[in-house]
Amino acid sequence: MSIPDEDLQAIAEARALLENPGLAVKLTDLVGKPIEKGFELLPPRWRDRVGTITRDALNAALGAAIASMRSGPGAARPRLHKLAAAASGAAGGAFGLGALAIELPVSTTIICRSIADIARANGEDLAQPEARLACLEVFAFGGTTPDDDASETAYFAMRAALSRAVSEAAEYLATRQATDTGAPALVRLVSLIATRFKIQVSQKAAAMAIPIVGAAGGATINYLFIDHFQSMSRGHFTIRRLERKHGAEAVRKAYEA
Repeated sequence: MSIPDEDLQAIAEARALLENPGLAVKLTDLVGKPIEKGFELLPPRWRDRVGTITRDALNAALGAAIASMRSGPGAARPRLHKLAAAASGAAGGAFGLGALAIELPVSTTIICRSIADIARANGEDLAQPEARLACLEVFAFGGTTPDDDASETAYFAMRAALSRAVSEAAEYLATRQATDTGAPALVRLVSLIATRFKIQVSQKAAAMAIPIVGAAGGATINYLFIDHFQSMSRGHFTIRRLERKHGAEAVRKAYEA
């Protein structure tokens, strides 16, 4: 059975979100300088430090995802979460780049809550471990590196790369009530996602390093940060909703077309 026009339009809109130029372009527009200039201002050994900060932030989000996300219908509230993220960014911006290690786990957890809202609005059952982990997957989308090719299906490539780790983590959570984020299946998933999420974290830090940032600049950067992941989640959960309706293969072919 063919996919109706309204669902094809939804797939096209999701693709436009998921394959967009990404966070760096938005941040460059904000600070008025290429983000590469901000990288030059970051402290020495930053690359090692950002990996640790990123994993800590994702573990905080994972804890929220597996412990306290509520299932059931509900409308997404993106503006409320953007305000909360902006407040967190304002606090971080007031204290400078050094506060990122404290601020990022807070803002990442807020973003995860917002992602869950969007997931619920698209019919996801957050009582299911796989649906909760799909929220965490969003942090891997939308970051590019010089090694990436020009594929128009980067979204599906990333889902494929994460699929085994997501499946193993979901199986682990389905048989345990504990929220032990140190379990090997969860550590593996977080590590895979962290390799992509740290791209956006580095871009955020580079923007904060450019000397225009105080509390107001930190709030605006965080607003763009959460807006980016809300866009990724709207695309992701639209695709998942339509996969449940039409089948994964049919939706992927329509996406690629």
